[in-house]
Amino acid sequence: MRFRFRKVLTIFFIILIVWGAFSSYKWIGKTLYPIRYKEYIANYSKQYDIDPFLVAAIIRVESKFNKDALSHKGAKGLMQIAPVTGRWAAGELGIIDYEESLLYNPEINIKIGCWYINRLKSQFDNNLELILAAYNGGSGNVAKWLNNNNYSEDGKSLKHIPFKETELYLKKVLKSYDIYRKLYKIDYFI
Repeated sequence: MRFRFRKVLTIFFIILIVWGAFSSYKWIGKTLYPIRYKEYIANYSKQYDIDPFLVAAIIRVESKFNKDALSHKGAKGLMQIAPVTGRWAAGELGIIDYEESLLYNPEINIKIGCWYINRLKSQFDNNLELILAAYNGGSGNVAKWLNNNNYSEDGKSLKHIPFKETELYLKKVLKSYDIYRKLYKIDYFI
C-alpha cells in the first residue's frame, strides 16, 4: 500500500514538473522573443501583405525592439531604416514634413520597413532569402550577386553570400522567424 502511494505520488510530481517545464518554456520563450508595437506590426504587415511574425523577427534582430537604436552605419529605429531609404519611402508614401528623426517614431519606422519589404518582395519574386539579404546587404548587391556565377548558379537563388554580416543576418532572422511562429498563436495579430 505504501509503495503504491509513493509510486502514484512520484508520477503526479513528474507530471507536474513536465507541465511546469512546458508552461515555463512558453513564458521564457516569450520573454526572450517579445513582440512590442503589436498594433503597428499588425496594421502595416497586413497593409503590405507581409507575415507579421517576419516583421517581429526583423525588428528583434535589427534593434531588439529598441525604438532609439542607431547602427554604426546610421540606420535608425526599430527596423533600422537607412536615411536614404527613409527619404525615398517618405516621398513614395506621402509622409508630410518628413525629417530623419521620424525614423525613431515606431509607427513611421514600421510603416516604412513594411513598405520596403513589400518592394523587395516584388523585386525578388517573393523569395524570402533574397528579400532578407537585400534588406540587410542592399538590393543592388543582391541583384549583382544573382548575375554572378560565383554566387548564383541559376540567377534566382544564392548559393553563397559574399557579405559575412548579411549571411549571419539571414540566419538570425530566419531562426527568429521560426521561433516566433512556434511561440505565438497564428491569430495573435488578429
